Amino acid sequence: MTSDNPLNDRLDDDDYPAYTMGRAAEMIGATPAFLRAIGEARLITPLRSEGGHRRYSRYQLRIAARARELVDKGTPIEAACRIVILEDQLEEAQRINAEYRRAASESAGSVGAG
Repeated sequence: MTSDNPLNDRLDDDDYPAYTMGRAAEMIGATPAFLRAIGEARLITPLRSEGGHRRYSRYQLRIAARARELVDKGTPIEAACRIVILEDQLEEAQRINAEYRRAASESAGSVGAG
């Protein structure tokens, strides 16, 4: 089922900045100061409304929640942000590596089939 409603498309979009700072902080069990701190550490960069207010996406909230978990366990905020960034980079590298392996396997299979 596809949607012809642009509002539904935005609400389904993980990158759509739908949440205010207060709501975002409430959703992840943090404070607005925590969200500002991880923004300053460049873990996430919220978009700004026309009035200049920060707006967060669901994707950004998942990242912020991961950082909050580390901070709650005693990790300094700068270190928590760096850990989350490195985890994301590793995940992306593993995904790319798997694609290369799959392509190489398919290529080797088609060479031997002729």
